[in-house]
Amino acid sequence: MDPMAPTSTPHTPFGRVLTAMVSPFTADGALDLDGAQRLAVHLVDAGNDGLIVNGTTGESPTTSDVEKAQLVRAVVEAVGDRAHVVAGAGTNDTAHSLELARDAAKAGAHGLLAVTPYYSKPPQEGLFRHFTAIADATDLPVMLYDIPGRSGVPINTETIVRLAEHPRIVANKDAKGDLGRASWAIATSGLAWYSGDDMLNLPLLSVGAVGYVSVVGHLVTPELRSMLEAHLSGDVTKATEIHQKLLPVFTGMFRTQGVITTKAALALRGLPAGPLRMPLVELSPEETQQLRHDLAHGGVEI
Repeated sequence: MDPMAPTSTPHTPFGRVLTAMVSPFTADGALDLDGAQRLAVHLVDAGNDGLIVNGTTGESPTTSDVEKAQLVRAVVEAVGDRAHVVAGAGTNDTAHSLELARDAAKAGAHGLLAVTPYYSKPPQEGLFRHFTAIADATDLPVMLYDIPGRSGVPINTETIVRLAEHPRIVANKDAKGDLGRASWAIATSGLAWYSGDDMLNLPLLSVGAVGYVSVVGHLVTPELRSMLEAHLSGDVTKATEIHQKLLPVFTGMFRTQGVITTKAALALRGLPAGPLRMPLVELSPEETQQLRHDLAHGGVEI
């Protein structure tokens, strides 16, 4: 790992507050590396410990391998040692995932995000071998990404515990939406647990998560950090108040696909975003007005 990478602890290997960053594009649909750097700096200035690049919110299904490496390199250059830059490297093809992992390492990433292979619905042994191969491909620490709503299959608790024995598999991004399973997996695996579902950020903290990988962090990182700090200090009332204040934001940002609303919100704020790549499409005027209403109701000025 880069000796200048941001510091971490075994309990918070990627920090506590991370935003899954969009990939800004120019008006003609090309990757906007200057915009990506400006957005990355803005997000770190707002209080993010880390940034996920080339994840779902970064439109990874429609960016090329070359673009993915360029984006990692640009964001690392922009934020330096101020934040953990974690690169999405997971696909439904293990061999391709290994290539992306190695490319990310060469580009200077501080860690890897590996999503459950989607569409092919492998058995648990297939998941175990897939994630192990990614962890063996580089020297970077790995965050698993468990999101059965997109991938079609969950990572079972027993598989998570097996994977946690690998020295480079150190964390899990939980978008399973099951607090019971999360409780058991946190207790038995020892992995650093990150909420991958903004609506469940506070509930997951309450059962042992160390932080979150957020989409709404594009807009409300200071509030997310305040909620985390209140929770850590034992001020349950304050943490709950912040959570409840943000409910309209959580709801509004996921009325449709999160990349679509995030890019729309960033554009409304004059921040780098740009168009979407098909099959994603822009919000309608009516949807944009609803987003404005939701964000305003949650205290976000547009």
